[in-house]
Amino acid sequence: MPLFDQLYNFAHWLTHDREEAKDLVQETYAKALRGFSSFAQGTNFRAWMYRILRNTFLTSRSGLKATAQIMALETEDGTEVAITSETPETVFLERANQQLVQDAIADLPVHFREILLLCEVEEMSYLEIAETLVIPQGTVMSRLSRARAALRELLKEKLKGGQR
Repeated sequence: MPLFDQLYNFAHWLTHDREEAKDLVQETYAKALRGFSSFAQGTNFRAWMYRILRNTFLTSRSGLKATAQIMALETEDGTEVAITSETPETVFLERANQQLVQDAIADLPVHFREILLLCEVEEMSYLEIAETLVIPQGTVMSRLSRARAALRELLKEKLKGGQR
């Protein structure tokens, strides 16, 4: 099945549950097969499949909880965190503490987690991410910047011993 492993990995990151991720991918393929006639030939199949998976997640029980959390987080404070440059020490800490990084990513709100995963793990272009999430490319870039800054802050807190 095309893209199965990538879709499963993305679903697992979104749901935090292996069984739910399997169900989500299965539902994604079922919806894709039912709606294949709506796929426009010559467009990005990968982005289309990820969009189906994401929409299926957002309408699921855990996705609805995450969406409610996203809306509350987005309306609290509109300020953007400044980006600091990485040093060799921070790169070493990231590599030495892979589980710490994975935990920090898991602690991010869904809208930050999904954009980081699509960009850094799935290596999608900004255009592909925009098509997948149905948002403008500028939003992709600003959300990715905020997601990276939030991840940096979480890692700093965790490294200082302030586990969330």
